Amino acid sequence: MHDLHATGPERWAHICVDMQSLFAEETEWHAPWLKRILPAVEDLVERSPAETIFTRFLPPSVPEAAHGAWRAYYEHWSGMTREHLSPDMLNLVPALARFVPPALVYDKAVYSPWHSGELHKVLQTRGVTTLVITGGESDVCVLATVLGGIDLGYRIILPTDALYGSADETHDAILSIYRSRFQFQLAISTVDELIDGWQGA
Repeated sequence: MHDLHATGPERWAHICVDMQSLFAEETEWHAPWLKRILPAVEDLVERSPAETIFTRFLPPSVPEAAHGAWRAYYEHWSGMTREHLSPDMLNLVPALARFVPPALVYDKAVYSPWHSGELHKVLQTRGVTTLVITGGESDVCVLATVLGGIDLGYRIILPTDALYGSADETHDAILSIYRSRFQFQLAISTVDELIDGWQGA
């Protein structure tokens, strides 16, 4: 594990990925791990809500509104389009929604939050150089957030006890890839190690 003490509080941000009722409740996309890692995420957000940006994954209203290959995706997952979902399902889970504001919310229609450039612009305005990334899924939207952040030059910290997936096999595999392929741009930690690093900086 690389040094965590390089993250001065004026230069880091916490991107919390897709901690929504859509994945927490009994939907077709239910991720049981979300509630298991929620206390660790909540602890991290509670310590620095103003440095937190929540992303929300928003499906289209109907499959026909999706572009390209996303249309076939939502034809398969038609029950997860907004015409079939309660609007409440798109919200952050209540334990985290209470931090907004000062925490920000960034909505996206695809896995990556970087496409429009708006999130990068906000982070650059703040002078952010390091991103703490939590949430899920570890091998889908977190992966897209991590790779986009690396491409843009951010240092990444992943607290593994604050990440959720849907299957042990793919979750463990992606953590192995994070550790072995991105060791110069990414550090693995726990929430407690991260908080201890901040307090000792």
